[in-house]
Amino acid sequence: MAKQRCFLSFTSLLLLLIVFLAGCGGPQSNGNTKAGNGMIDTLDGGGFGGGDNPQVNYNPFLSNALLPGVNYLYEPLMVEDNYSCKVQPWLATGFKWQDPETLIFTIRQGVKWSDGQPFGPDDVVFTLNMMQKYPALDTQGIWQSLNNVTAQGNQVTLKFKGPSVQVFERLLQQAIVSKHVWEKVSDPVTFTDPKPVVTGPFTVDSFNQEQLVLKRNPNYWQADKIKVEHLVFHKAGSIQVEQLKLARGSYDWNAMFVPNVQQAYIARDPKHNHYWFPAGGEISLGMNLTKAPFNDLAFRQAMAYAINRQEISKKAEFGYVQPASQTGLSVPGQSSFIPSDIPNMGIFPFDQQKALNILTQAGYTKNANNKILGKDGKPITITFLVQNGWTDWIQAAQVIQANLNALGLTVNVQTPSPEIIESRRKAADYDMLFSVHGGSCNMYDTYNYLNSRVDPSVNYLHFKDPAVDKMLDQLQQALTVDEQKKAVSQLAEYSYQNFPDVPLWYGAHWFEYSTKRAVGWPDANNPYCQPGDILLVITHLKQSLE
Repeated sequence: MAKQRCFLSFTSLLLLLIVFLAGCGGPQSNGNTKAGNGMIDTLDGGGFGGGDNPQVNYNPFLSNALLPGVNYLYEPLMVEDNYSCKVQPWLATGFKWQDPETLIFTIRQGVKWSDGQPFGPDDVVFTLNMMQKYPALDTQGIWQSLNNVTAQGNQVTLKFKGPSVQVFERLLQQAIVSKHVWEKVSDPVTFTDPKPVVTGPFTVDSFNQEQLVLKRNPNYWQADKIKVEHLVFHKAGSIQVEQLKLARGSYDWNAMFVPNVQQAYIARDPKHNHYWFPAGGEISLGMNLTKAPFNDLAFRQAMAYAINRQEISKKAEFGYVQPASQTGLSVPGQSSFIPSDIPNMGIFPFDQQKALNILTQAGYTKNANNKILGKDGKPITITFLVQNGWTDWIQAAQVIQANLNALGLTVNVQTPSPEIIESRRKAADYDMLFSVHGGSCNMYDTYNYLNSRVDPSVNYLHFKDPAVDKMLDQLQQALTVDEQKKAVSQLAEYSYQNFPDVPLWYGAHWFEYSTKRAVGWPDANNPYCQPGDILLVITHLKQSLE
């Protein structure tokens, strides 16, 4: 997601801070106190969502629910560390693919809902069947593949319409709700769930449109791991106000883009203030594979060497992001999926001489004006489309333009609206643009943009290779972790050798945090999960002893 760069004068910033401080009202968090006995009284986590006029809504199926609060209330069957893609037992103690069409979960025993009622397999079956009855609740599209779900003993069996291993990742994102509460709801699509009954580590304490307070759930099935009594979230202000609040230490953690985070945040309290921006999805150089020279493997390989990724990071992304791997995977977190024969995790160096050598060997020449000629003997001129208003992408495109012009190509950057670019991308009416893919642990989705059988809105490079389709089919039927890694490694090797596009940099997961009150946050030295894996994070936090 591109960002708008907004810079204010010192006077404007001061006025904003004064207005904000004068306007603060309502319940205030007691973030500076500690509860004792190793417990943290309160942590403040920034905004709760819900739009400009937030209302009580804890329905985990609805997009306008009060997030991230809901994510601390309801839980999925399994929880995935989205950094290294390791799955951990949660409401289910385990799972097994009996065959590519049959998935069995073993449901944890002894878990209670926050009202004291027991949680069990019937809640899982009820939740999934309710999503079939009310398709608007099926936000993950699970029932596009699911045929039926049944329970026997402490096991829940899901039968699919065909090989559906790729649906597992979507199931991991599905919250489970209580049958004894929700079966009485007349319309779960409009239900706001004002008094949520949950299995999660927190329950709702209070909400007043300006502040949401969650309190520790004493009935939580792993309550011994929860060392925080209260979580506080707020109605978010403008980006400038939010950045000021972060800088002055109002938040224990947050996730926002901050220009010059070292000066604006870290320098304010170097002992306690930290940040970690791990890799997300890949932003790549997408070339129209239906036309020359982009349909030439050698040309695309040359592009992998011709672009200075470090310069893009520095000039367009404040140095926050890292060069991306040609394998299509997010590294270093997903490096265990990369074949051992691929050097440097698949990241290409900037080497324009190497790029020229590749082009020369492939039959490209230069004219008297030092311009590279296509195989038709004409100078290669490229139109590069970048979304209007996406300032960091435009700055990155300017770096690419300078790099490729220096190589001997002529690149013209145009900035039409995002809607126009999307339309032209689907119609294969472009030369080059930015493509975005990957970043999640759903490896099928990561490579599905190369699936020749899907709509051009997904396969926007208009890529076609039956060999890749076969690899995707193998991944769709891979039952074990080892089988899945083998299938993914084939796709990674193919991407590294064939350059369907050229990954340049990673989108970042923004994450700022303070160790003043809590320690145990994930970071580059201890990347036990992504910052957004909140159930894993909250079970790792402990009171700071400083």
